[in-house]
Amino acid sequence: MGSIVIPHLQTAWHVDQAILSEEERLVVIRFGRDHDPDCIRQDELLYKIAERVKNFAVIYVCDLDRVPDFNQMYELYDPMTIMFFYRNKHMMCDFGTGNNNKLNWVLEDKQELIDIIETIYKGAKKGRGLVITRPGTDTKHCLPRRVITLAPTSVFTASLRPLRRSLDLIWQQ
Repeated sequence: MGSIVIPHLQTAWHVDQAILSEEERLVVIRFGRDHDPDCIRQDELLYKIAERVKNFAVIYVCDLDRVPDFNQMYELYDPMTIMFFYRNKHMMCDFGTGNNNKLNWVLEDKQELIDIIETIYKGAKKGRGLVITRPGTDTKHCLPRRVITLAPTSVFTASLRPLRRSLDLIWQQ
């Protein structure tokens, strides 16, 4: 039922317009094949949360067989992929899997997906292009349980700050 109710993007132009036209909300697009079991399960969950996230996110689905234009550009080789866009910008999201471009496994927990979408939205509103999660307890996908933080503008610089402070103290002595 979820796949039927969620708006479908039928062409590459529709995908572009969905990404370009939304100024205030996060655009969430599930790329996959509508008949795939993983897509069906994920679409059900997306349908169930759509009403709860409507103030800060809009959800679409796009069938890869009908719209193959983005397969190579976004490396859409998995059966089901969710990507996030904000103000015509692809939002990077680090779930600890090594792939920062997309979420490519089925989430079963509604609240977990809502938390992910909300956190990416908050990071996007703050101008962050990458949202990072802390390592959590879910070892299957290295995804935390409801513990998500936003990455500083420069993750590398931020991770070196404590080390630099320690070195500065040593040099001052």
